[in-house]
Amino acid sequence: MTPAISPALVSQIREEARAFFRSARGSHDWDHTERVYRLCLRIGRKEKADLGILKLAALLHDVGREEEDRSHGKICHGRSGAALAKTLLECHGCDAAAVRAVVHCIRTHRFRKRAAPRTLEARILFDADKLDSIGAVGIGRAFLFAGEVGARLHDKAIDVGKTKPYTREDTAYREYLVKLGGVKDRMTTREGKRIAAERHRFMAAFFDRLNKETDGVL
Repeated sequence: MTPAISPALVSQIREEARAFFRSARGSHDWDHTERVYRLCLRIGRKEKADLGILKLAALLHDVGREEEDRSHGKICHGRSGAALAKTLLECHGCDAAAVRAVVHCIRTHRFRKRAAPRTLEARILFDADKLDSIGAVGIGRAFLFAGEVGARLHDKAIDVGKTKPYTREDTAYREYLVKLGGVKDRMTTREGKRIAAERHRFMAAFFDRLNKETDGVL
């Protein structure tokens, strides 16, 4: 059991974390962090998690994003963000056990091939981060990102095997086919799965309607 996290520390970390997003793209800016923060608390209360650890982890989970963008993806923002978070928290005299817990959450919030989230708080952060990529918000973010990279509005007949990210063909629909459609199956908590199921239904219905509208059927 880690010591209680004070509201003052959360407030200080919020301000310091926000500074890392001054030049962030709209599709992955501070608003994303705030939404993930709120989802973490929602799921955390249901799952009876340590909300203090979750608050710090949510606020700091993407502080390494700019470094990853500058490296064109060569640097993992989960790893770099975990290192930045460790330094920030230690500078505030945060308890060592709490630092370790937060760092683990951030390091594993991407959960690709390695570094699986082992703690409840890490699994909640993972779910909350992924939930923000689906549903109505996820659709909005997908189109915003497509605009940022100069992609087309839509291509119903897209062959994802012949397309690449960060190109004119990197549409919101491509993102749905490649990644967003499978997010619901990656949830790790009961509440995360429940939220994901509803958001997925909405998202799938939206893209189905988009296809019909572009065909002139509706």
